[in-house]
Amino acid sequence: MAMAKAYERIAEDFRRPIRAGELKPGEKLPTEAELVKRYGKGLPTVRQALAQLEAEGLVEKKHGRGTFVRVPRKLVARTNERHQWEKDRAREPKAKRLETGSTEHDTGLTVNDLVFHAEYTEVPANADIAGAFGVPEGTAMVQRTYRTRYSAEPAPFTLVTSYLVRDMVAKNPDLLDAANEPWPGGTQNQLHTVGIELDRITERITARPPSAEEAEELELPPGTAVLVLRKFSHDIEDRLVEMSDVIFPGDRTEMTFVSPLNRW
Repeated sequence: MAMAKAYERIAEDFRRPIRAGELKPGEKLPTEAELVKRYGKGLPTVRQALAQLEAEGLVEKKHGRGTFVRVPRKLVARTNERHQWEKDRAREPKAKRLETGSTEHDTGLTVNDLVFHAEYTEVPANADIAGAFGVPEGTAMVQRTYRTRYSAEPAPFTLVTSYLVRDMVAKNPDLLDAANEPWPGGTQNQLHTVGIELDRITERITARPPSAEEAEELELPPGTAVLVLRKFSHDIEDRLVEMSDVIFPGDRTEMTFVSPLNRW
């Protein structure tokens, strides 16, 4: 059995107490100089150990202040049962819809804990979007981007980009204006205002390394993957009426899939 390298032994000395909760989130680690002295190893070895802990998402470096045990981010626990919850809610009176939204549903936070941002742009359908919706390339789409974050944290929970066919929703001009966000009852209620009822939602999930922009915006620890969810919403006439791409940070997302099975 190969001997553990010096930097791995140093990393393990911190990994174990961090995982056991003996070193608390936000607690400061000894300085690099102190670690050099404690272990009798060179600065490159100590830095390699700290870099390893950072890559595992256990510590974070704060410029000019040192290395700290990373404070875990708020977990997003998403289950596929949320879609029926959203459908049930879509026809509720506005007062009821205003009480809570899907992010609160997934995080256990209240609407007052959240900072929400939405942007709408009109874009021509590219080949990917046109193929999915079965419309000609260049068809006018409403592209909507959403960012919701916990007020106590700087990074959003997810990066969401959603597409609607402009002509399909234009009969309600409110659906073309981001100023109406966050919309009580979300997309299912928005579609309900133009007479659209959803029949099914299909979600495809893959994982990949983040782009530099995604890693920066989501404040991902080095080496953390993102989960990429593409969601297709079909109506009762079997038309694709909305498609969205959701980028989830791999270090703070849990997905649960519940599959009701028909009785024999």
